[in-house]
Amino acid sequence: MNKSKRKAIIAGNWKMNKTAAEAEILTKEITAVAAGADCEVIICPPFTAVSSVVTAVAGSNVAVGVQNVHYDQSGAYTGEISAEMAREIGASFAIIGHSERREYFGETNETVNLRLKAAIKSGLTAILCVGETKELRELGVTQEVIAMQTKIALGEVNAEDMKSVIIAYEPVWAIGTGLTATVEQAQEVCKNIREIIKELYNTDVAEALTIQYGGSMNAKNAASLLDMPDIDGGLIGGAALKPDDFAEIIKAASR
Repeated sequence: MNKSKRKAIIAGNWKMNKTAAEAEILTKEITAVAAGADCEVIICPPFTAVSSVVTAVAGSNVAVGVQNVHYDQSGAYTGEISAEMAREIGASFAIIGHSERREYFGETNETVNLRLKAAIKSGLTAILCVGETKELRELGVTQEVIAMQTKIALGEVNAEDMKSVIIAYEPVWAIGTGLTATVEQAQEVCKNIREIIKELYNTDVAEALTIQYGGSMNAKNAASLLDMPDIDGGLIGGAALKPDDFAEIIKAASR
């Protein structure tokens, strides 16, 4: 696979952190460290801060995403937001199927598929998260789990739609735990994801797809992970809240 065909993408998932006022301050710090980066930079604040962040990134090379969208345009879904709502206030990306959504809020492979299609239909680029738990890795079924999650999530998504999809491999056992997959483990799964996309679509779609690693990528390990041929970027958690650390990851992706 030709990595030169893909631009690195670093996305920061702020999770449930930062008020609107705090988010504006952090965003200004991030736009400063991201200036001139030779990679795409995205930040995904809590929904309450999206408008503030959109205003704060104006004129910079930083884009804004949301952490989730619902699959319907409107309806009796207390606490949810639609893809159209996210798009209207300036978001251009949406994280779909994060492991925390699956674990704590009942997301299934099928609802991930519905949310993914809603995001694409509304003009958002979806960051589709897939990953295995520690128990499943120890059982030796990582590749089967990733294949199932990926194939179900991409049901009824055509080759043209794939231009609006990024896939983030996030081993659940490495999220927020300080553990990180070895570069070999991460590369193996990301390579297999690309093979799945080739099987579902074709070589051109597979080579064009950006695949991120999303399991505790930080300032110290980013360069070695991003050196792998099938790892094109990162979905960053804790380090995305620290401008200096985030800057180092952006630098590693810009080499």
